Amino acid sequence: MRLIFGLVLLAGLGLAGFAVYLAKGTFGQSAAEASALRDEVVALRGRMSTMAPVFVAGRDLAYGDRLTEDDVRVILWPEEEIPGDAFRIVDGENDLFAGEDRRTVLFAMVEGEPMLPAKLTAPGEDAGLVARLTPGHRAFAIPVDAASGVSGFLRPGDRVDVYWSGSVNGETESGASGDVTRLIESNVLIVAVDQDDGADRTSARLARTVTVEALPRTVAALTQAQATGRLTLSLVGIYDDTVAERIEIDQQELLDIREVREVARPARAQVCTIRTRRGGSTVEVPVACPE
Repeated sequence: MRLIFGLVLLAGLGLAGFAVYLAKGTFGQSAAEASALRDEVVALRGRMSTMAPVFVAGRDLAYGDRLTEDDVRVILWPEEEIPGDAFRIVDGENDLFAGEDRRTVLFAMVEGEPMLPAKLTAPGEDAGLVARLTPGHRAFAIPVDAASGVSGFLRPGDRVDVYWSGSVNGETESGASGDVTRLIESNVLIVAVDQDDGADRTSARLARTVTVEALPRTVAALTQAQATGRLTLSLVGIYDDTVAERIEIDQQELLDIREVREVARPARAQVCTIRTRRGGSTVEVPVACPE
């Protein structure tokens, strides 16, 4: 009986010790979690001290929207992560709504996106095509159809390569002749499709004209190309940053046609003869040819 009592006592002591061990581990883990949480709060307070008020879109904004105070809101943004040219409040003043003239949205923005000067016009300006042209560049319209216009998948903001197809007189520098196709301009920016200069369109639409942005010299080259041949556009991938090399192909290269040259045959030696009558027949007698 005493043996059984001793075993029960030992078992009770063991369970009690195990319970104390578990409680100690739990309390230790809770203390560690509390310490980590306290460190996060301290770090957050440190970041909050470097926050600055920034203007962001209060709703989704589309191209051409006239910006008002109801379209934006002010949030606190980490100082080190604010884009350098973002509109913000400094000493209670801001440049976004300075004066009575309002800005117009040039590029679509989603709710919560910082307000950047590149996506808005200057105060009082319209969001027309002229507001989107890069300084020094011109707008040039290229007629297209379903084939030359990439089946209607072109939209403003895309970039294309421009190919010219036509006939040449003589040979080009690369030796091409006859009907030739050449890459004349690469990575050209599209600023409008037909009369639409916004990039919010998501579905394909067959266009009649595509307006591109180009330097004046490029405009002259495209004008000459239109007058002497046919232009075809090739869509460039959004992440494609390769530099296209000069490409020129004629019919001979396309079909791997090789020019066959006739081999000159050696000239036959000249033989001079005279006819003479011998007996009752006429025979030819070889003689020296006159020089």
